[in-house]
Amino acid sequence: MSQYADIIYDVERGVATITINRPQVLNAFTQDTIYEIEAAMKAAESDRSVGVVVLTGIGDRAFCVGGDIHWEKDGGLEREEYNIDKMIVESAKPYIARINGYAIGGGHHMAYFCDLSVAAEHAIFGQVGPKVGSPASGYFVNHLANIVGHKRAREMWMLCQRYTAAQALDWGLVNAVVPMAELDFKVRSYADELLAKSPTCLRLVKASFRDHMNHIMKRDMHSFVRENAPNYFASGEANEGHSAFLEKRQPDFGRWR
Repeated sequence: MSQYADIIYDVERGVATITINRPQVLNAFTQDTIYEIEAAMKAAESDRSVGVVVLTGIGDRAFCVGGDIHWEKDGGLEREEYNIDKMIVESAKPYIARINGYAIGGGHHMAYFCDLSVAAEHAIFGQVGPKVGSPASGYFVNHLANIVGHKRAREMWMLCQRYTAAQALDWGLVNAVVPMAELDFKVRSYADELLAKSPTCLRLVKASFRDHMNHIMKRDMHSFVRENAPNYFASGEANEGHSAFLEKRQPDFGRWR
């Protein structure tokens, strides 16, 4: 575990748990965090003792609130290398999202890409891309429609509202909602059920679900931005969104309309 600075990686009784450990920023990630999560995912994938992988965040305030806004403002998104969601889909092993608080932006789509999601009652869900000038696009936007349908997916991504755990359960975003004190027990119970199943059959089930997604998995954010808004990062629009967030004011995107 000492090899990581931003995450905690632990394996216990067949379950690998990857915990984002940046509580000072509600478990927001930078490129370093992304690299560490992906390294831990590769370790879990190659470990024959691991049958299930759990993704979560430290503490009881946040699962993950997406990209660290300071990192994004300094050009992080323009140079971002992010494969977490794709790696979840392509993994032979089931992933469970242990949602212990805010699941916003990149943290939200990280959670809904997991095979199963368990949320604490106080968890809050939502996207922020258009609100803060983050050009979210590609497969991780598209996939939400597979889960909640197009109307609700467009509402979540375009209006950037917040949704309670109860709403998430009603919409099919999560599989279960429990009190925070019961979160670990419920996650472990799901993991134990999965560990009792045929790993090859689970791999085939995951491959079957992935099959209909193959055409969208090839279209990531960077390819969409290059194709549809090639000058986006140079235009100042992203900087307006990031600056407004940090200055706690409403952004003014009128000049780019």
